[in-house]
Amino acid sequence: METIGFIGAGTTGTALAVRLSQKGCPVVAVSSRTLASAQKLAGLVPGCRVYDTAQELADAVDLVFITTPDDAIAMVCRQVSWRAGQSVVHCSGAHSVNILEPARELGAAVGSMHPLQTFADVSQAVENLPGSTFALEAEDPLLSRLKDLASLLNGKWVELRPGQKVLYHAAAVFACNYLITLVKLSLDLWHEFGILPQEGTQALLPLLEGTINNIRTIGLPGCLTGPIARGDLGTIQRHLSALEATDTALLSTYQELGLQTIPIAIAKGKVDGQRADEMRALLMRAESFADRDSEGAERPRSLATLNSGRCLNAPNSHHYVQSDNKGGKK
Repeated sequence: METIGFIGAGTTGTALAVRLSQKGCPVVAVSSRTLASAQKLAGLVPGCRVYDTAQELADAVDLVFITTPDDAIAMVCRQVSWRAGQSVVHCSGAHSVNILEPARELGAAVGSMHPLQTFADVSQAVENLPGSTFALEAEDPLLSRLKDLASLLNGKWVELRPGQKVLYHAAAVFACNYLITLVKLSLDLWHEFGILPQEGTQALLPLLEGTINNIRTIGLPGCLTGPIARGDLGTIQRHLSALEATDTALLSTYQELGLQTIPIAIAKGKVDGQRADEMRALLMRAESFADRDSEGAERPRSLATLNSGRCLNAPNSHHYVQSDNKGGKK
């Protein structure tokens, strides 16, 4: 059986090494920029030896996973003298397999195996890895081997071409990273009525879990709920009024997300074309909402604050895109 080694001992590398070892794969080598991280990984994998350099590790194993930070992959690949018959695989979500061209030129088979999963720390990564989907790039026979490893981890796999990798990774950012951003924006609004982030988070978790469950069991577009799914113009108007009076940065974000949600509502079949056009017109309107019905909203403390385009509650404010009077971005 081919021996496996890991260059890079962060969360992804450690999770893969631990889980593959538990499935009977001979994970026998690790090398890392820091000795402590390599020793920590080796301590979790029986029979795994720490090597001082990437070259020493590459000389000792058949299949090498490069699980360094993305910016270091190309440098590691260039520094090692690979050999024919060896396999070299990186685990980046954004880079294509082409970044391993120096290894291919020396006769090694090259590939990419990216776990479509969120890894906040090592223990959580080890826990979450099984059952994940893996994005694979390679040619046979290495491609077949990577599919086998994904199946061994109780996962599914999708095969990508090099030109598709960046869009694949951007899609993951939307689904994972920006979900965190949306929760943070929601908590900013909870702060307006005196709820601390910890309390707000606990209150929102059942809603988030219910939403994920609806996506899982009902799927798109049927899982969409809320005022846009219902074509509820009055509620949308009140939201816009309250947001303009409270935080114009969130107003523009709400407008953009609302416009992106309308096609889902149409696909669900609860909103006809006329009501969809009415919602678009309302969301794209640039004149003041706050002099209309802004139930529960207070005017900003100053006009300068209103026009700043910054988040009022964030200590490190960021600029947001706002809309012109045609609904376009400026």
